[in-house]
Amino acid sequence: MARLEILTFPDERLKQVSQPVETFDDRLRQFLRDLEETMDGGPPSVGIAAPQVGRFERILLVDVSIKPKIKNHGRLFLINPRIVAEQGQEVAREGCLSVPDFTGNVSRAETIELEAQDPYGSPLSFTMTGFEARAVQHEMDHLDGLLFLDRLVSRRDLFRRKKYK
Repeated sequence: MARLEILTFPDERLKQVSQPVETFDDRLRQFLRDLEETMDGGPPSVGIAAPQVGRFERILLVDVSIKPKIKNHGRLFLINPRIVAEQGQEVAREGCLSVPDFTGNVSRAETIELEAQDPYGSPLSFTMTGFEARAVQHEMDHLDGLLFLDRLVSRRDLFRRKKYK
C-alpha cells in the first residue's frame, strides 16, 4: 500500500471532471487500499475522493463513524455514485483535505438517496441523512471538479482554519 499525494487548491487538476469506472479489477481494489491509507494517514478526515490524489475516476471513500452519535453506514467505498433523490437543505461548516487553510459554510441537502457500485461492481443503494449525507455530497463534488469553495453561501462564509490537527 502507499500513501498518495493530496492535490491542494489552487491546483488546476482539482477542476477536472472525473470519468466513470468501467473496470472492476485488482488494480482498482489496490488503488482503493492506497486511497484508504492516504485518508487514514493524513489529517483527520471523514472522506476522500480519487481526484484529490490525481486519479480522475468516479471513486470516493466516506466514513463518518469516527463522529460519535452520528447515524451512518460505516466505511463506504462508493464507485460511480449518483444521487437519485434529495430532501431539505441545511447550512453547515465544511473543511477539505484539498483546502487545508480554510473552512466555509455550505448549503447541502439534508437527506439523499444514493446509488453506487461497490469495489466489485455490485450495485449499492443507501438513504443517508445529516452529516453522512453532507460528507457524501462534498466528496461527490470533487468528481465534478468542484470544491466547497465553489458552493459557499456567501464570501463572508469563508474562514481561515485556526489549526489543522
